[in-house]
Formats: sequence, C-alpha cells, structure tokens
Amino acid sequence: MSTARRRIFTAAFSTMLLGSAAMAQAAPADTSAALEPEESDVLTIDPPKPTWFYVDGGWDMPGTSIFDGESGKMKGMVETRRLADMAIDPAGKYYYVAETLWSKVDRGTRQDMVTVYDSKTLNLVAEIALPGRILIGSRKNNFIVSDDGKTAYIYDFSPTSGVNIVDLAKKKFVAAVELPGCASLMPNPGVGFSALCSDGSIATVAVKGTKGDITHTAPFFDATNDPIFDNFAYDRKKKASTFLTYTGQIFTAQIGATPTVAAPFSIQTAAGIRPGETRPLELNWYPGGRQPMALHRPTGMLFVLMHMGEYWTHKQSGSEVWQVDVAAKKVVKRFSLKEPMNNIEVSQTEKPLLYMNGEKGEALVLDVATGEEKHKIEKAGNGIITVAEPN
Repeated sequence: MSTARRRIFTAAFSTMLLGSAAMAQAAPADTSAALEPEESDVLTIDPPKPTWFYVDGGWDMPGTSIFDGESGKMKGMVETRRLADMAIDPAGKYYYVAETLWSKVDRGTRQDMVTVYDSKTLNLVAEIALPGRILIGSRKNNFIVSDDGKTAYIYDFSPTSGVNIVDLAKKKFVAAVELPGCASLMPNPGVGFSALCSDGSIATVAVKGTKGDITHTAPFFDATNDPIFDNFAYDRKKKASTFLTYTGQIFTAQIGATPTVAAPFSIQTAAGIRPGETRPLELNWYPGGRQPMALHRPTGMLFVLMHMGEYWTHKQSGSEVWQVDVAAKKVVKRFSLKEPMNNIEVSQTEKPLLYMNGEKGEALVLDVATGEEKHKIEKAGNGIITVAEPN
C-alpha cells in the first residue's frame, strides 16, 4: 500500500473510532431495570341483565353477541358455532349452547354436545355429550331449559323425531325420548315438556326417569294450510305460550299436564281490517320474518313484524311493528320502520325496549313508549334475538 493511501485509511479509521466513542457517550443509560413487568388480566362482565339482548351469529359471526340495549354497546360474545342453539340459565349463572363439532372442521368424527359457559367470565365450564341433535338454524325452541334451570331439552331427528334430556345440575345426558311428528319445544313445569305437532295438537311428555309418557291435545290449528311460526313465546311466570299463524291468527295456551288452548283471534281484525286469508292474490297485511313476534310478559303486549303482501309471504321482512294487547284482542299501536326487519324481541323491563335486525346486519333499539330510535348498531349480526326472561 502506498504512503498516501495508508494515510487516508488511517485517517478514516481514526474518524470511525472517534464517532463510535461519541455515540457510546451519547447513548442513554440502560433503564430496563426500572421498567415494571407487564401483567395480563381477564375482564369479566355482569350476569345477564334485563336490558341486554343477544344476537345469534349464524353464518356471519363467530359467536352470539351480547349488547346492552340502554347504551348500545357490546358487552361480550358467547362462542356459538353455525347452526348452534343458545339458552340462558334462569338463575343467570351460565350460558348453554347446543352444538355440533367435527374433528376435521367440516368432516371427520362428529361430536354433539351441550357446552356450558360461565356468564361472568365466558369461560368453558363443561361439555355434555349428546347422542345427536338436529342441525337447523334460527329456531328459538329447538333447545330449551326448564323453568327451574335443572333440565335441558334438545330437539333431534336421528333417525326419528325426538328429544334429548340433559341433567344440567349433574351435567350429564339422561335419556332420548322419541316424539313422532312433533318439534318446537316449551317447558312444562312439574311434568316435563310440551311440543307442537304436525297434526295441529300440543304433545305433552311426562318425564319419569328415562321414560316419557306422551299425551296430545285435540288439534287446534291447521299445520298444512295455516302453520304456526316456530319462534313463538313462552311465559315462565304464567306458564303459558303465545302462538302466531301465517295468516295472523293469535292463540294462547295454558301449559300443564293437560294444556288448554283458548279460541284464537285475528291480528288484522284486532287492527280494524279484514282478517288474513289463505287464498292466493289476496293482498293484505301479514306477519313475516324469521322471528316475527315478541311478547312483553309483564303486560301481555305482543309485538309483531307485519308487511303488505299475500298469503305464503311469511318469510318477507316487516315494514311495520304492530303492538297487540292480547287480553283485549286489540292492536293499540303501529310503528313504521325505516328499514325492513326480520327478527324482533322486547326487553322484559317496566319501560320496554324493542330490539330488531334485518338482512343488513344492523341492530335497532326502539323505545316502545315513544317509538324513538335509541340506537342503531352496525355489524351486529342478522340472527335471531334472545333476551333474559324474568324469574
């Protein structure tokens, strides 16, 4: 190396050393010892409240979303898979999910179960194996819990129509009872459970251990020509069910060892117009949607999604909500909706709130007294809606 090039190299190297020394002096002191270590924590929520509503995720969401109707805020999510059914423990301690899983996502070994979640932490508590369950979505009455919270009833169809009985206290499967031609369950306190049947009757199953004695009422509706919407309402305090048919007939039934059904009345007649008919091309107001009715149990007010159409348009979304005084057999109020809605529920509070959603997946909260829109919640889901029932 020439003398000139050696001098340039030496100068450059000296400059690098001086720069490194300066950087070392300017570098901040190590403060890692002064930093506090990170700590993870887990948030909890309250047990179910009367103003909360639950939107089934269906095919669009990873679970059932919990919303506070007063604030319009999301509180949490219960993990529910596609075509799962959720029920709320009457005591508010648990959320129950009847679901089906496969070992390879959508194939492999099938597992049917009731999954139990803690309502405060939403943590898994137990998995109760079932011999089977039917895979049908958007049905509120495929999976029900007894009024005392001790027993669950899960509708199944493998290979025949029947009901799985689960002891929730002991967290174990008890028995499967065949129930030909019947579905859409309701609790029957002190007896077992009841169900709607294709012959137009109510079947009552008196459960005794692992056996069930089945009796039927006389047929009271025409399941072929004027079926009942399967998302009907059951009142735990009055031990009564309220049914709505496709043409708009409203039935009430007292549930017991021998259920009794009162004479129906027409929701259209209750509003002062001609009743719904089964004849084609007869334009009228008809109920419709996946979950077209909601019962405010303390007052006996029924809220029904209605649309202008003809018979057999029972899946069409509602453009109005009709408030029906069931005892007086009178429509006392009508709400016009800005957007058509498919599902409706009502809080069981002294000042009730209406909860609705439609195909857009927006949840709407209305004040029943004023009709005022309190909240519109985007991307809330368009599945069926559940509320906690009063004890």
